[in-house]
Amino acid sequence: MKLAVIIVSYNVRHYLQQCLDSLYRAIDGIDTEICVVDNHSKDNTVKRLKGKNPKVRFIASNHNHGFAKANNIGIKKTNSEYVLLLNPDTIVGENTIKECIDFMDKHENAGGLGVRMLKCNGSDAMESRRGLPTPMTAFYKMSGLCAKYPHHKKLGKYYMGYLPWDEPSKIEIISGAFMMMRRSALDKAGLLDEDFFMYGEDIDLSYRLLKNGFDNWYFPAKILHYKGESTQKSSFKYVHVFYEAMLIFFKKHYGHLSIWLNLPIKAAIYLKATTALIRTTTEHIQKTMGFLPAKRCKTPLYIFISTKESVARCRSLADRNGLDAQYIVTQNPTDKNIHANTVNKVSSKTPIYIVYDAETCKYEDILNTFSENSRPNIKIGIYNPKYNIIITDNEIID
Repeated sequence: MKLAVIIVSYNVRHYLQQCLDSLYRAIDGIDTEICVVDNHSKDNTVKRLKGKNPKVRFIASNHNHGFAKANNIGIKKTNSEYVLLLNPDTIVGENTIKECIDFMDKHENAGGLGVRMLKCNGSDAMESRRGLPTPMTAFYKMSGLCAKYPHHKKLGKYYMGYLPWDEPSKIEIISGAFMMMRRSALDKAGLLDEDFFMYGEDIDLSYRLLKNGFDNWYFPAKILHYKGESTQKSSFKYVHVFYEAMLIFFKKHYGHLSIWLNLPIKAAIYLKATTALIRTTTEHIQKTMGFLPAKRCKTPLYIFISTKESVARCRSLADRNGLDAQYIVTQNPTDKNIHANTVNKVSSKTPIYIVYDAETCKYEDILNTFSENSRPNIKIGIYNPKYNIIITDNEIID
């Protein structure tokens, strides 16, 4: 077996099916096994999707084991030359996996590889390339110096913003959203550390690959990753889990430092966590008591670019859901000139989804089109005629 793809899911049934649909195209011609480990979802993920995806091995956990343990369960059930950890809230380009495997085959010391992750508006996700969060690198990140000087080799190392986006580069930390590893390297470095429930486990594993003499690479093949848009970073759960992961990583790899370095770093982590919790609590109380008005979201405009037959189906779905919609009929929906002309005619303040038919278009063409002409308020929407649904970064329309 050449490749094993492990996907951990939790209450993201529609995104998972979309991810699998893109994955089927991407692994065409590659000897691959797919294993989905569901962390006790409440949306009947396994029951709803198992019959639709007969070639996928589904493992239904009785508890939410967290990201690290669930991935380990899947890894242990597979046997392949390469292992790919893939988030369910992703869309993979048709040639992404083939190109990644070819690169790994040609670089025998490559232990792990990450890719160019795009946000829903086509802009690059900074998490695609990261440096090891040493005490000083973490300080530059938490102090805001990294954000102020993103291209500085020292101050901006957390996101390695000085690296080119369109060329392969050696990096230190690979994102767990798309983490391809050589199994022999994984066997040597060990599986994911299950002390991490969520967040930080990819940093820890990337570091262990480096410590065992392997190289980690960034490769500029594109995927769409919804998580950067939808993660509720102001929630109590996020603050608790994220900063707990930071402490676990620090204690594991830098606990040997002198007390003069140890205490300030711990204090900084606790201070950031406390500040975030206070801000979240204050906002929650103010909203509950009516001091903060509820944010009124502007109604988005949906622009459907597709063939005549596809537009007819989309129009029916849009009318049924009362969407504010426009339609562009063309035999070449991902034509970059059509996309550019469309975005140049709309208001820069109106939230817009440009919706493409998944059966008419290639995913990689959609990603390339958005990547080359990204706007903050214009995002990708996917219409799947097989299930008659539209998927965006924050809603499912059926």
